Amino acid sequence: MSQAYMTLKVLLPHKVFSEEQNVLRIVATTPQGAFGILPNRLDCVASLSAGILVIEVEGEEEAYIAVDEGVLVKTGADVQISVRNAMNGMGLEDLRHALADEFIQLDEQEQKLRSALTKMESGFVQRLVAFKQDASVS
Repeated sequence: MSQAYMTLKVLLPHKVFSEEQNVLRIVATTPQGAFGILPNRLDCVASLSAGILVIEVEGEEEAYIAVDEGVLVKTGADVQISVRNAMNGMGLEDLRHALADEFIQLDEQEQKLRSALTKMESGFVQRLVAFKQDASVS
């Protein structure tokens, strides 16, 4: 019986981060917990949490990629993972630290940006209401 394989692509918004052939197993993290994908698994779509992908390629040691939130899509033997940010090339422990430092920092920046946008929207609505009141008085 021949061995089944998968092809994995990790996609960032601006480029293909990684492409692996002859993938035997993938472990990804979702909001509900970690789950594994084998070549004969049914097609699926999963929302990913920030975490570490574990990838087993035939004839190689396990590889690790730290990923931000994103989406995993498995269609046949093809698995595509689209994320905002990814890192590799470090040991597992270094990746865990980088994941915590980098992605938590991004979350803090995102919260600050959202707060600023909320203030801008609030100010715009207040000025719009004041303008409408002035227009109806005239």
